Amino acid sequence: MFVLYVILLAFIQGILEFLPVSSFGHLCVIQKLLGMERGPGVLLEVMLHFGTLAAIVLTFRKDLVHLLAETLEMILDIIGNISLYIHNRRTGDKLHYAKLISNTYRKFAVMLLLSMIPTVAIGFTAHRLVPLAAASRLIPGAGILITGVVLLVADLSRLGGNKAARDADYGSAMWIGICQGLSVFPGLSRSGLTISTGLMGGFSRTFAVKYSYILSIPAVTGALVMELGEFAAPEMTVGMGFAYIFGMIISGVTGCFVIRFLLKIVQKGKLRHFAYYCFFAGFVSLALSYLVL
Repeated sequence: MFVLYVILLAFIQGILEFLPVSSFGHLCVIQKLLGMERGPGVLLEVMLHFGTLAAIVLTFRKDLVHLLAETLEMILDIIGNISLYIHNRRTGDKLHYAKLISNTYRKFAVMLLLSMIPTVAIGFTAHRLVPLAAASRLIPGAGILITGVVLLVADLSRLGGNKAARDADYGSAMWIGICQGLSVFPGLSRSGLTISTGLMGGFSRTFAVKYSYILSIPAVTGALVMELGEFAAPEMTVGMGFAYIFGMIISGVTGCFVIRFLLKIVQKGKLRHFAYYCFFAGFVSLALSYLVL
């Protein structure tokens, strides 16, 4: 029976991960409604999120290849500039240094790095609080409601612009990283908060969506690394471990089938529609948590 529950959660994760409605919050609420016993920490939820990263990597693979190549070249330029600095100091020459941020992808890479700084800081600080929040009756539903408010404000304010990586500012990258860090708590949609923050920074809808999902790759990978130790927890069984891995595969396969369709909805649809859904889902989850459970 536990395996069937995990399969159901994997399908839900594979679909909701690409919509700004908090798949994490939905997973927590559904586990309570089904009476599932929570495993150690939030390992299951993180593994299901990691499964959907395969779909994100495949969708944005061209951008990721460029980002990786430019990042490596930028590192080589930094090493070369250090060597030039030492040479200039020793010889008195005035050889010119290589420009580090010389194209759009290099700026994109730097922005992603800046966003990860507050994400890592908040995620590490809140690491012990997240399982408690996930087990709460109040927090997942309340978080979904908060997500709805953010989406509605972003939509009704008609935020957004036409900025892509070339025109975007580093301050917006930091704010997006802060919002992604806060989304470790169930109900606060990572994509909903980061896309809305990008629009507030003048990002175009297309770039805000792309930035949000590419930024999720190091964040979810880091979260998985932090949770892997839970495989050694006393309550973890071999069967449970295989079920988690199986669920991760299913969420990834599901995500690969639906990601392009769902991302088009996010890019072209009105955020208020997702906000209305969040209000409905949040109120229903709170009502069920207190009236049924």
